[in-house]
Amino acid sequence: MAHSSDSSLNVIHWRLAIIMAEKNIRNKDLATLTGISERSISRLKVRRQVSRIDAQTLDALCKALKCQPGDLMVYTDNNSSAT
Repeated sequence: MAHSSDSSLNVIHWRLAIIMAEKNIRNKDLATLTGISERSISRLKVRRQVSRIDAQTLDALCKALKCQPGDLMVYTDNNSSAT
């Protein structure tokens, strides 16, 4: 299956920054809780779309933030029409 650069493709939105804000947690605190470096947390936080994420990283984030993977990622089907 070929990949297209069409802007109407479905997108998985990455919501780490939103979840961190809702839980009032700073990069430094999340880094301490997860064992992920502050630099990596910062890079993950600024993403708006996710192409791939390591299962171990996702697991650590979910444990630290007490959330489900679906809280961090939201799928948007840009091809479906509103009813």
